[in-house]
Amino acid sequence: LGGGGGGGGGTGDGSDLDYSSSSSAGTLDGGGSSSGGGGGSDFLGGSAFLTYLFYQTIFAAIASFFVYLEPVSGGSGIPEIKCFLNGIDLPRVVRVKTLICKVVGVTFSVAAGLPVGKEGPMVHSGAVVAAGVSQGRSKLWGVDTSFSKFSDFRNDREKRDFVACGAAAGVTSAFGAPIGGILFSLEEGASYWSTKLTWRAFFCAMITLGTLFTVKNFDSWWGQANMEKLFSFGEFNSLTGDNANFSIWELSLFIMIGCLGGLIGAVFNAANEHLTIWRMKRVNYSKSRRFFEVILVSLGVSTISFVMPLVWNRCTELPNDMQDWSNQEKKLVEALVPFQCEAGKEYNEVASLIFTDADTAIKQLFHFREAGQDDSSTFSSAALFLFFLPYITMATVTYGIAVPSGLFVPSLLSGAAFGRLFGHLLHKLDHTSGTFADSGTYALMGAAAVLGGMARMTISLTVILLEATGDMQYVLPLMFTLMAARFTGNVFNEGLYDIHIKLKNIPFLEPEVPTIAEKHEIVAGQVMSTDVKCLRPVERAGVVYDLLRSCSHGTFPIVDTASSGTLYGTAGRSMLCTLLQRRAFGPPEDLNGYDEGGGCDILGPRRLSPLVQWDTIEKVYPRYPSIEDVEMRSGDRNCWLDLRPYANTAPYTVNETASIQRTYRLFRTLGLRFLCVVNHHNQVVGIVTRKDLLPESLSDSLMRGRNAHMNTTYGFS
Repeated sequence: LGGGGGGGGGTGDGSDLDYSSSSSAGTLDGGGSSSGGGGGSDFLGGSAFLTYLFYQTIFAAIASFFVYLEPVSGGSGIPEIKCFLNGIDLPRVVRVKTLICKVVGVTFSVAAGLPVGKEGPMVHSGAVVAAGVSQGRSKLWGVDTSFSKFSDFRNDREKRDFVACGAAAGVTSAFGAPIGGILFSLEEGASYWSTKLTWRAFFCAMITLGTLFTVKNFDSWWGQANMEKLFSFGEFNSLTGDNANFSIWELSLFIMIGCLGGLIGAVFNAANEHLTIWRMKRVNYSKSRRFFEVILVSLGVSTISFVMPLVWNRCTELPNDMQDWSNQEKKLVEALVPFQCEAGKEYNEVASLIFTDADTAIKQLFHFREAGQDDSSTFSSAALFLFFLPYITMATVTYGIAVPSGLFVPSLLSGAAFGRLFGHLLHKLDHTSGTFADSGTYALMGAAAVLGGMARMTISLTVILLEATGDMQYVLPLMFTLMAARFTGNVFNEGLYDIHIKLKNIPFLEPEVPTIAEKHEIVAGQVMSTDVKCLRPVERAGVVYDLLRSCSHGTFPIVDTASSGTLYGTAGRSMLCTLLQRRAFGPPEDLNGYDEGGGCDILGPRRLSPLVQWDTIEKVYPRYPSIEDVEMRSGDRNCWLDLRPYANTAPYTVNETASIQRTYRLFRTLGLRFLCVVNHHNQVVGIVTRKDLLPESLSDSLMRGRNAHMNTTYGFS
C-alpha cells in the first residue's frame, strides 16, 4: 500500500500497488466490466475502501507522531534552512533528533498518499547532516575528533557554510542534479556566498552524485552504466531526428504557459497563506489539534483520491502497436492501473495518475506519445482536468499540516497535468496535424511553470530540470517559461517559502534594501536602539552577572567611561557566561579610582584575572553555559573580571550619519548579528540589530520622526 492515493509518491519503482492481483486490489477490481460500471456502489462500501482508508490514515498518523515529538521537523524545512543561512539561529533546526523525525516522518507521509513530496525534506535532511559533520563529534555515538582539523570548523561561520553545502547535497540526491543543487543553495538558500563556498558545495554535490551513481548501478559494478537511471524524469529524446521537439514560434506559447503557471502559483500561495493564518489561530497552538487535523486531512484526501477514479468510470484500451516504443515507454505502460478494468487490456486514466507513485505519474505525463484521431491515446483532456483540479486543491490544504512534506513533487505533478492538458487543447484545435509540439513537451513546460509560480525560482530550477531530463534542447523554453511565471506571480504575492517565513515573524533580511529606505532619506541614528547595555574593559563580576540576568542580549559593547564612552570592543554573551562559570576573576582590590571614572590608562598592561585559553572557551561550542548555570557567590561579586584579553577590539561599526542603505548592505553582506553605531568621536551612541532593519521597523522610525543622534542624551550601564 506504500505510495497509494493522491499521487503522493512511494518507492519510485512504479510497483507499489497492483490493482489487478493484490489482496486488496482483488476487491478493487470489483468484478467490473470493461466499461467500468459493475459493482461501483458495493465497491465503495466494501472492504477495499475501508482497508485503503485504514492504512493511509495509520501512515499519516505515524508521520504526524514524529512531528509531535519534534515540531521543527514538520513541513519542508526549506524556509527554516533559508533563515538559518540568513544568520538566524532557529532552535533545534539542525539537531539529530530533527533529522530522525524528518526522515522517518516523510517516509510515512509519502506512503500515506498525501500530495506531498520528499525533495524538500531531503534538503533539510542534508543540511542537518552537514551541520553534524562540521562539529566532528557526537555525544550520542561517543565520537570526538577535537584532536583533528574538525576543531577549526566549530564556529557559526563554518557551520553556516556546511549547512549551505548540505542543502546543495539534498537537491542533488533528490533530483540527481549536482549543478542545480549548487545553484539552489546560492539562489534560495545562502545569503552570503564566497569562492570557497562554491568549490565546497561543488565537492559536496560531486560526492553525493557519485554515491547515487554507485548505488543505482550496483548491479553493473565496473560495467557500463544504465543511463536511464541517471535522469529522475526519464530520458528525453528528439522525436524528429536532429530537430528540436518544438518550433521557434512556440516560444510564445511557452511564455503563455509560464504566465498561467505564475497565476496558478499565486492563487496557490494566497490560498495557502490564508489557510495557514487560520491554522495559526485555531490549530497550531495545540499539538493534539495538529495531530487530529492530520487525521481529518488524511481521511479527506484518501476519500477523494478513491472516489475520483469512480467518478471517471471509464476504461481505456492499452496501446497495442508499441514496436517502435522505447523500453522506458513500455515500462510506463505496464505501470498503468486497471482500476475496475480488465487487467492486461484496459486501464483507468485517472486511477493511473492517482494510485501510482508520483515519480512514475510525472514520467507518464512527460513521455507518453500522442496517437489516434482524438489525440488522447493515454490520458484524455477530461481525465487530466479531473485529476488536476482536485489534486492541486488537496496539495493547497495539505501543505502546512503537521507532517514532513515537500512542495516540489505536488507542483511538478499538477503542473505536468496542466501542461499536457494545454497541449491536448492545442492539438484538438489543429486536428492532430502536427503543427504543435507533442504534449510531453508542454507537460514539461507546465511542470516548470507551476513550480516556478509557487517557489519563484529561476536559475536553479532551470538547471535542475535540465539535469533531470538530460536534454539541452529545452534550455531556452524553460528559461522563458520560468521568467514568465516569476514575473506574473510577483505581481500578486511572494513565493510560498517567503510567505511562510513572514507568517512565522522571523526577522529575515531580503537581498534588496527595503523600498521605504530607497524612497526616504533615513540614517542609522534614526533606526538604532539607544538602550545600549555596555561594560567597562575591567568590570566587577557582580555587575556582569546582574547584566546577563536582566537582559537577553547576545553581545555587549565595551566602552571606556573615562572618555565618555569611547568604543573599546565587544564581548559575547557565551564568552561572559563561560568566564563567570569558571570563576576567571581576580581579587576585589582597589584600582586607584577606577570605579570613580578612571580610564584604562590607570590599569596598566597587567592582567587582573586568571586567563582562560580561547580553545577552552570554544571547546563546548555550540552548547555554551547559560547564565542559569552560573552560581554567583556573595564573596565573588566585587571581584574584578578583566575582559581585555577576550574582547573583539575591532568590531564592525557604522557612523550615526550613515545612510540606511549602506547600513543594511553592510549588515546583510557580512552576516552580522549587531552593528555598533558611533559618533564622530568613536563614542557608542546606539546599536542596530536585525529587527531594526526590517521594513516595519523602518516605517515606524520614519513615522515617529525619531532623530536620536541629535536630541537624545545617552547613558551607559
